Amino acid sequence: MNRTIKEATVQRYHYDTNEQLRRHLDDFVAAYNFGRRLKTLRGLNPYEFICKQWTIEPERFILNTVHQMPGLNT
Repeated sequence: MNRTIKEATVQRYHYDTNEQLRRHLDDFVAAYNFGRRLKTLRGLNPYEFICKQWTIEPERFILNTVHQMPGLNT
């Protein structure tokens, strides 16, 4: 994925500011997630795959706030 992003953005275009790069990266990732069908996801795009997984196992998508609390290892 990192190589795909790099080849489609920073290796093809010149950006005058970091804001231009950030906007283009946001647009590219959104287009990729909604448009690109991947063999590893059995022909689904990433968005469709996540929606399918959510319907199968919704408990995996519940946020546990305990995991968000700072502790000894932060």
